[in-house]
Amino acid sequence: MSAATLTQAVRDAAPVVRTWRPTVIYAILAVVGFVGFGALGNDAQAHFQLSQGGDALQLPLLTMPGRITGIITGLVMLAIAGWSYVAMRGGRKLPVWVAVLFGLLFVIGFLAWVVSGAQTPQISLPGLLGGAVTLSVPLIFGSLSGVLGERSGVVNIAIEGQLLGGAFSAALFGTVFQNAYLGLICAAIAGALVSMLLALFSIKYLVNQVIVGVVLNVLVSGLTGFLFSAILATDPDKFNSPPHLPALPIPGLAQIPILGPVLFRQSLIGYLMYVAVFVVWFALRSTRWGLRTRAVGEHPKAADTLGVKVNSLRFVNVTLGGAIAGIGGAYFTLVAIDSFTKDISGGRGYIALAALILGRWNPIGAAMAGLLFGFADNLQAVLSIIGTPVPSQFMAMLPYVVTILAVAGLVGRSRGPAASGEPYVKE
Repeated sequence: MSAATLTQAVRDAAPVVRTWRPTVIYAILAVVGFVGFGALGNDAQAHFQLSQGGDALQLPLLTMPGRITGIITGLVMLAIAGWSYVAMRGGRKLPVWVAVLFGLLFVIGFLAWVVSGAQTPQISLPGLLGGAVTLSVPLIFGSLSGVLGERSGVVNIAIEGQLLGGAFSAALFGTVFQNAYLGLICAAIAGALVSMLLALFSIKYLVNQVIVGVVLNVLVSGLTGFLFSAILATDPDKFNSPPHLPALPIPGLAQIPILGPVLFRQSLIGYLMYVAVFVVWFALRSTRWGLRTRAVGEHPKAADTLGVKVNSLRFVNVTLGGAIAGIGGAYFTLVAIDSFTKDISGGRGYIALAALILGRWNPIGAAMAGLLFGFADNLQAVLSIIGTPVPSQFMAMLPYVVTILAVAGLVGRSRGPAASGEPYVKE
C-alpha cells in the first residue's frame, strides 16, 4: 500500500471552508467587552490570589482595576476584529493563536469586571483553573472518543451513554471488589460495550448513526437509572461506595506557583488524560494506523482500493473510543463524587461533542475546547460564591452559552471528515 497515495487522497478530500462568522463574533464580543466591561464598568479593584499554601514561591496578590482593564482589553479585541475583517477580505486565514488571544482577553476583561463588582472582590486563580481542569476531565475523554469515531467516518452521538456506563460500572465493581483500579478497568469495558453496539448497528446493519447514538444514550440512561434504584440504592455500602482515587502530586512540579496545583496535583485518571490526548494526537498524525484512519474518514473507497479494511478499522476505532470515554465516566464515581447517582454525567457527553467540533476534530484542539467548557462551568460556581451582581440564572447557563457561541461562531473554516456519518458498503 502506498502511504503517499493515501495521504494525497486525504488532502484531495479536504476542501477549504471559509466563513465570515468568526469576524462577526469577534466584532460583537469586542463591542461587549469595550462597552460593557470598560465604559459601563466600575472603578473598583479586582484581586486575584496567585499562590496557594505549599507552593515553592509565594506570589503577591494581583490587583486589576475593573474599568481600565475592560477598556484596554476591549480596544485590543476591537483591533483583532478589524484584523480578522481585513484578513478575510484578502482571503487569508488567521492563525489559531489569534482566536486563543482574543478569548483570553475577553476572559480577563470579564473577570476584572465581574470580580471588581462582587461582594468579596477576590478569587484564587489556581483554584479557579484547577477546578476547570477537574471539570474538564470527562469532557476531554469524551471528545477523544468522538475524535476516534468521526476521524474513522462514524458519528459518535453515544458519548453520553459511554460516560454513564463507565461511571456506573466503576461505582458498582469498584465497590464490590473494593478496588478502584478494577473499577477503572470495568468502566473502560462498559464504555467499549456501548460503542460496540453503536458500531454493530451503524457499520454492519447501516442504521442511521445519529439515531443509533441517541437511542443508546436513552437506553443507557434508563438502564443505569433502573439498576441504581434496584441495586445500588438498596445497599449503598455494599454496592455504591467505591474506593477513592486520591490526588498524586508530582514532587517538585506540584510546588510551581499557579501551574503546579493545576496540572501536577491530579489523580491517576487526570494523568491518564494527558497521556491519552498525546497518544491519540501522535498516533493520528504520525503512524500507519493514523494515516489509514484519516483516509477511511475522508475517502473510504480510495482506502479500500489500497487494501484497507474500512469497516473493520471503523469498528475497532469506535470501540477504542468507547473505552476511552468509559475511563472518563469513571472520573465521576472514583474521583469527583465517590458514588453513582442517576444521570450523573449531566449531559456532558453532548458538550464533549461541542468540544470536538470546536477543536476541529483534532485531539489537542478538542482537549483545549474541553478545558474552555470546564472553565466556564467552574467559573459560574466560583462567581456565585463571591456574590457577583450578575443574576444567578445567567451564571448557571454560562457554560452552555459558551458552548453555543464557540460552536456557532468560532469554528471558522473547519470542517468534519468528508465521510463522517456515511456508511460504507463494499462494491
